[in-house]
Amino acid sequence: MKLRKKVVAAVALALAAGYAQAQYSDGAIKIGVMNDQSGTYADLAGPGSVVAARMAVEDYGAAKKGMKVDILVADHQNKPEVGSSIARQWFDVDKVDVIVDVPTSSVMFAVSQVAKEKNKVFLDSTGGSSDLTGKACTPNSIHWTYDTWSLANGTGSAVVKTGGNTWFFLTADYAFGHALERDTEAVVLKNGGKVVGKVRHPFPSADFSSFLLQAQSSKAKIIGLANAGADTITAIKQGAEFGIVKGGQQFAGLLVFLTDVHAIGLDKAQGLLLTESFYWDLNDQTRAFSRRFAKLHKGAMPTMAQAGVYSAVLHYLKAVEALKSDADGAKVVAKMKELPTDDPIFGKGTIRADGRKLHPMYLFEVKKPSESKGAWDYYKVRATIPADQAFRPMNEGGCPLVKG
Repeated sequence: MKLRKKVVAAVALALAAGYAQAQYSDGAIKIGVMNDQSGTYADLAGPGSVVAARMAVEDYGAAKKGMKVDILVADHQNKPEVGSSIARQWFDVDKVDVIVDVPTSSVMFAVSQVAKEKNKVFLDSTGGSSDLTGKACTPNSIHWTYDTWSLANGTGSAVVKTGGNTWFFLTADYAFGHALERDTEAVVLKNGGKVVGKVRHPFPSADFSSFLLQAQSSKAKIIGLANAGADTITAIKQGAEFGIVKGGQQFAGLLVFLTDVHAIGLDKAQGLLLTESFYWDLNDQTRAFSRRFAKLHKGAMPTMAQAGVYSAVLHYLKAVEALKSDADGAKVVAKMKELPTDDPIFGKGTIRADGRKLHPMYLFEVKKPSESKGAWDYYKVRATIPADQAFRPMNEGGCPLVKG
């Protein structure tokens, strides 16, 4: 009889241990980092976002907590059909639990819908369109780092208030560019400015000559660049060849990353106003994180997109551990919204019902070469936009998840 009791006890312990492992589907938490690994957005996200995700897993102490975490990587080539195909493969075959990063708004929306359909989690750091927390919001998605509304209200309003009251938009012809142009135009008009023209360019584009000539001939004080990455870099460099800034017009970079300024150089980028949610030299915490990142990523400081991946993965793991499960995506996202966020990237914050992660945004000005004290010392803070003002009010977005 005693022997039988011992056997039953041993079986119970084995089952308990097995259950503890089985709480995470397929015995592991699988994180898919999907972005542009070699094209237009590779420098601002790309391999650096993978570094950031791995740092988050390590810093969370997942291994010590018995959480087996696997990271998969894919290049969506900035094509929605490629992104949705990878998402289905990951969710159905590779048993991925969460997809993070995903620049290019058209791809972002495609992946978001697949995540909802499969009841998985989607954490977007690098896609821009504010519609992800508006008409396209889902219970499975969180918009993490920035969006077109926050960029427009940061850079757009600041530029108009300092005299830049006539605008010409040079816009990337896809969902992100359209949303950024729309949100910025609304801010310009609201603040008493005027839009005198706009032109849309192919995405990506290597030659901006004809578009820049249109902008130049418009006589607009401000040329709003509603694009990003290599397109922004090329437009500013080619604009210098046309003497646009020397002629009295000014570029407003509506989405500019640290790596863009690095590629353009301070001599051409100096004075550029831009809005971001993170800069490596903001405080002791951001500096410590960024220096560790740089050692792992060819000496480059992190962009806000890469830092956002770190922050998102860290909070995701926190929610999964609290739930003791990664199986139900909507439940994981609900737990992420319930728990306060706290990390070295954005400090303390919250996630709203519409899936908008809240934290301050910053209006930066690019330093003159004479003001920079060394590598990657590129920005000075012009204004801090508090978290409760940095993003579109929840009742104005049209998200179906928001009641009342």
